[in-house]
Parts: sequence; structure tokens; C-alpha cells
Amino acid sequence: MEIEKSQPYGQGGAEAILNVQPNTSISIAYHHLFGPHDDLMLLELDEKLLPDILNQRVTLRGQPHEDAVLCSQSKTYAVKFVGTSNSVFLIPPSNLSIALGASPNPSEKDHDNSVVASVIKVVPGSMELVEVAPRLDKLKLLLSENPYGFDEVSQMNTELMHKNKGLYSWSDLVEKVQASDGELCAGLRALSAVEIDGYWRLLDENFVDEILNMLVHNVVLNDWLVSALNEDEVLHVLEADGFPRKIVRHCLEVYGSKVNDETTGGCTWRLEERPVCVHFARVVLRGKKMKLERFMEEWRKKVPEGMNASFDVLEGEVLTEKLGIEIRIYAFSVSSLPSVPAERFSKLFQEKPKWEWKELQPFVRDLKVPGLSSEGLLLKYTRRTQPSADAEPIFSAR
Repeated sequence: MEIEKSQPYGQGGAEAILNVQPNTSISIAYHHLFGPHDDLMLLELDEKLLPDILNQRVTLRGQPHEDAVLCSQSKTYAVKFVGTSNSVFLIPPSNLSIALGASPNPSEKDHDNSVVASVIKVVPGSMELVEVAPRLDKLKLLLSENPYGFDEVSQMNTELMHKNKGLYSWSDLVEKVQASDGELCAGLRALSAVEIDGYWRLLDENFVDEILNMLVHNVVLNDWLVSALNEDEVLHVLEADGFPRKIVRHCLEVYGSKVNDETTGGCTWRLEERPVCVHFARVVLRGKKMKLERFMEEWRKKVPEGMNASFDVLEGEVLTEKLGIEIRIYAFSVSSLPSVPAERFSKLFQEKPKWEWKELQPFVRDLKVPGLSSEGLLLKYTRRTQPSADAEPIFSAR
């Protein structure tokens, strides 16, 4: 059908398509710069992401050997190519044609002044964004290369120390870890990482143990309350023993919480039962299996007075096994397991072929997969059996 001559169509650019009215037609032709143009791709977006894209608040992250992800300030999206069986034509705007070096071409209009739209590329498909969990296992791997220990405290030339030692600044981690800035911050907090001289570090377990042992020793020596530790006093005493103030304060943040008490003056901290008890349990169990009774005895000796070393606080940190009438316990922490569900369940079923729900739940409840519920994860990766209606369900590998 002929185009009405009165319509204000563009001169061969995308404007011509945008202004096409119902029941009209338009001619198309190859642009003189037509080609594959691999640098041009279509990206399908959810409207909620559009402001971030338009305001340049997103980044593509990944190493050359990794599939790229797109990160907003708080979420991570896998970038997937979706092919289409229909032909999709890209028609640049008129001003882009001029910018690309196109010269006015009288042949683009026929003698009836019909508009000809110039196609610069045929698109085989588009890129699609799918929200995924941040890929934080690599973060722990990187930071574990060089934990901060007591042997570094006395070294003065930090620049020399940092050369070729596998240390990572914030910009290094942003470049290497596929996670949004918000998720990366959350990952650093979950690992109890601390920034030292511009590099993010994990603390060596033995170093942390020395600090906590010294803190517990001073609690007894100075008659401090574990529920009301004065920050200035703690920092002063432990600094005199050779521990950096920043590291001691970091340990207070990891193993305690601030107390709002105006009567004490200054900043006051309370040591929290669970992280402190878990730490000393890890120390007692390090690299070995123990009889449960012996473990409980040694563990309670290490835990500060006033704290209840209850077995319940070790949920997700230990496993037990029964050998005849004897029960043995060993360290098996959820924090050491992969965050990728398939890899997580594989590790769990390598450890034990069958799990009761009350035992399995602490090791899977932290798994978060956008668009998939906890029940969906279990259905996907496990097989559930239940001998009777009132029996505890048993989970095995699917």
C-alpha cells in the first residue's frame, strides 16, 4: 500500500519506522555500510534495570575465561544469548547515517517520494539478563592465599611486603570477582575480612586465637565483664601486648556487638556467645576427630566464664558419627562449602550418603538462588524418602 505523502516521514533512518501508521507500508534497503557489525547487540531489559543502564550504574565483570555477568549496584545477572528464528533488522537514525559517513543518496527515494529505510545489520538474536547468585567462592579463595598473621605485625616496610604476595585491593576484587559492589561488601563481611594498608585480608586462625585468648585472660585478670567491655581499655591493654588496635577492634566487631550504655562512658562491647564458642570449638577440633565427652570437657575449659558452651551453638559447624556405643565429633563447617548449589550438595553427599533433615538443614539454609525456593532446591538436588508418616525424612543424592 502506498504511503500517504502528507506523513512527516524521516529520510531513510529509524525515524521513518517510528512514524509508520497502521495500514501503511514502507520500503527497506541495505545501508551502504551494511555488515555483521559484531559490536552492535540487542539487550532485553526488565524496566526496573533501565534507570541503572541509562545512568551508567552497571558494569560487565569477568575474566577472559569466564562467562560475563552484568552487575548493578546490588545484584548480579548472567548474560545469555537467545537466538530468534525471525529476521530482526537494525535501522540507524538519520543522524547516525551522516556520522557514519553516509552521503545523501537520491536512489533512496523513488519517484513517488516513498521513504526507504536503510538496514545496517540483521540481528540473529538478543542478549538476555537472568538474575543469579553472586559468585563469591572465588573471593574466599583469593583472600585465603595470604592471611594476615602475627609475623607481619612487626614488619615496617609494607610496600615491600605487598609485592608479589597475592594481596588484593578493592579494585582488584571488583575486577576478579563476579558480584555487585553490594554483594561483594556482604561477602567480605561474611568472611570477617578487614582492610589493612589498602588490601583486604583474612586473619590467620592462630593469630585470632592469640587475640581472643589474651582478651579472655585479661577479662579474668582485670575482672572485666564479657557483657560490658570498655573499648578504650581493651584496646590499650591488648596494644601493650603487641596487638594492633585496628585488628583488636575488628575482632570486637566480629565476636561482639556494641552495647548502648551511657553510664559506662566511651564505647562498650559485649562478647557474643555463638561466635566465641564456635571459634574455640574449631580450635579444639582442628584437624581431628574426638570423643564427644572429651571434646565437651576441653571446649568448656576454653570458653570464657559466664558463657554457655551449649552443643546447639555448633549447628552447621560440626558433624558426629556413631561407632558402636561411642560418639565422635569432627569439624565440618558450612562456611567451607561451595556456594554453588550443585557443588554444595555434591560435597554433602560425599561426606554422608544419607542425611536427616534436622542435620542437613543447617548446611543448606544459606543457599540463595533467585527464582528458586528452598523446597525447589531440595527437589532438584536430593531424593527424599520417609518410611512412615511420623518418621524423620531422609535425603540422599538424586
